[in-house]
Amino acid sequence: MLATTRIRRCKPVALAIAAALAGLTAATLTAPPAAATTTAYDTTYYRDAVGKTGTSLKSSLHTIISSQTKLSYSAVWNALKATDQDPNNSNNVILLYSGESRSKSLNGGDTGDWNREHVWAKSHGDFGEATGPGTDLHHLRPSDVRVNSIRGNLDFDNGGSAVTNGGGSLVDSDSFQPRAADRGDVARMILYMAVRYEGDDGFADLEPNERVGNGSNPHIGKLSVLKAWNEADPPSAFEEKRNQAIYDTYQHNRNPFIDHPEWVEAIW
Repeated sequence: MLATTRIRRCKPVALAIAAALAGLTAATLTAPPAAATTTAYDTTYYRDAVGKTGTSLKSSLHTIISSQTKLSYSAVWNALKATDQDPNNSNNVILLYSGESRSKSLNGGDTGDWNREHVWAKSHGDFGEATGPGTDLHHLRPSDVRVNSIRGNLDFDNGGSAVTNGGGSLVDSDSFQPRAADRGDVARMILYMAVRYEGDDGFADLEPNERVGNGSNPHIGKLSVLKAWNEADPPSAFEEKRNQAIYDTYQHNRNPFIDHPEWVEAIW
């Protein structure tokens, strides 16, 4: 009788514990927001943005990063040889999407070469190779010619079939998924472009959205996927060094989402 009484009394407790555990399990399915960071630039470069959120933060960052030195498209070749140099081999660059280390001298348009990948596809907003968005190092990366061609102007999303020599990247009819080590990089490059180019400098107002197949519209999707990639793949030492090189030597502006990945969630 005593045992029966204990079982009856414990049922509500057991149910409560089970419900609590179920809640904890569900919560772990969603990655937590990126932790707040501090940088040496918060009291200088980012002074007018720190502490803001939403449209106010986006507007402040736009003003800050719009002050930049612009490169010609031909100058991008040599810049990429420095910004994307293989830290283990100064004669090579690291290729986006495949992760391969390839000789700096193999830049060009033939099979086996690397070329200049516009991560924000230049047809999305129709800015081409124009000085400005078409030459902005913060979204231009060395990429294998064939892998670059496969990506084309596809939007970004999860899933697809393996890309040949793509390092684990996937592709389907309307989207491209970079290898895991590059997903956060891609997200932060896309969102940099959305803040930098707001339609006030003669170019289209670039914005991420929840679609794929955006075509020539000035949009790239999917925003929710890019946000998840930003959380799952935080800025690497390579990405941070690249951001610094662009700031110190070339454009003299920064990608704020490399310095503060939590600002992605604060804006979007």
